[in-house]
Amino acid sequence: MTEFAGNCQNVNFADPKTVILADLMCQQLSSVPSKILVVGCGKGIEAAVLAQHLRASVTGIDILTDFDARASQFADLRRGDATRMEFMDESFDFVYSFHALEHIPDFRAALHEMRRVLRPDGGWMIGTPNSKRIIGYLGSKDASTAEKLWWNLADWNAKLRGRFRNELGAHAGYTKEELRGELARVFSAVTDITLDYYRDVYSSRRDLIEAMVQSGVAPWLLPCIYFTGRR
Repeated sequence: MTEFAGNCQNVNFADPKTVILADLMCQQLSSVPSKILVVGCGKGIEAAVLAQHLRASVTGIDILTDFDARASQFADLRRGDATRMEFMDESFDFVYSFHALEHIPDFRAALHEMRRVLRPDGGWMIGTPNSKRIIGYLGSKDASTAEKLWWNLADWNAKLRGRFRNELGAHAGYTKEELRGELARVFSAVTDITLDYYRDVYSSRRDLIEAMVQSGVAPWLLPCIYFTGRR
């Protein structure tokens, strides 16, 4: 437990998807990171889950500061600019960024900053929406059905108008090829864990995931993409 845990050992955050990603990134590293930075931490729930699950010291930064009070007891949550981080070089064992990169206008600067603050043998995990997706947001546990429907309609409206791009305000994300290319320009090793993630998240329906892969429709039906690797 981190130094932020205090007397809150009984607080648990139900976020199995973050736990699955944490386990996948540890498999890639063959070790458990002890000092983690979460870039674009939102309310801080993922940072708290990583702190609890991995018993690591976790820092989370976000441009907004609407942090969950409970999460703040498990992780150091602070306001921060992903393109100009205040941390010293080689400060962290691992950098984790879940659905944040697409919201950062100068995302390339953010990637270089992530590399800068990583130790030489450090690792990273970055996930974004898949811009090829036909439908998305189904796994957004905090959103209503009406909100998910509205978001998908907004996506398709932007697509039909040729404006489904991050820089134009759409929640587009990247294609797998685009994201892999951007990551490969910055990091020395890049591994696609998208299918591993979905196989674990939907373990009871793994046959459906395999059918999607075999039929060639996975690039359009899987709503998000995930990569991990080394500095």
